[in-house]
Amino acid sequence: MTQRADDDALDQPAGMAELRLATGIRDLGAPNDVLGEEELPVDRNQAILQAAKQVGSLLKRQGHPFALAGSVAVYAHGCTQNLQHDVDFAIRPEDAEAVAGTLREAGLTVYEPPEDWLLKADCLGQQVDLIFELARQPVSTELLERAEKLSVDSVFMPVLSPTDLVHSRIAAFSEHHCDFGAVLPIARTLREKVDWDRVRRACGDDPMPDAFFYFLERLDVIPPRAEEDR
Repeated sequence: MTQRADDDALDQPAGMAELRLATGIRDLGAPNDVLGEEELPVDRNQAILQAAKQVGSLLKRQGHPFALAGSVAVYAHGCTQNLQHDVDFAIRPEDAEAVAGTLREAGLTVYEPPEDWLLKADCLGQQVDLIFELARQPVSTELLERAEKLSVDSVFMPVLSPTDLVHSRIAAFSEHHCDFGAVLPIARTLREKVDWDRVRRACGDDPMPDAFFYFLERLDVIPPRAEEDR
């Protein structure tokens, strides 16, 4: 049976855990009082989903353009693998300050890490990354407009399209970070939904993505590239 989306997840008294303060490099604002003092879900995946729902509901309510990214977005598209250690949201660079203000008003601490392409926050004890540069490019309005509205554990929110999601994972490969094993199950699960030609064009001649495409071809995940395109 289809479960109705809960756009007002923050108003629910039951199941609301304390929004704990994060420790960071530079605090962007003092938190307000927050609701609830119940303990986090024992299951880490459920804790991460709950944090995604809380932050997604806040951003929706204030009308901020955004899209869910990372492992929770993969989950929303149907992949059953375990969630990773944090929640990722893609936001435009020009919206970063306003988004940080919205989260501060809700009682979350927002802070700046050494990397200059994201902000970090803490929600329900889980790390939330607010990313404004994805696949080595600034998050654009066009990218967010391609997002699909999907249910994330009963809360509907925009989620990066499968093509953009897979591209963001593959484009991140480098000599220092090239974990094909982590991206392979994602590519297998989403392969019918991905515009692989567009992903290939976007990655260009970068050697690590190209090696991964060859890996996918040999495993029959994607069709071989035409000889004239090699």
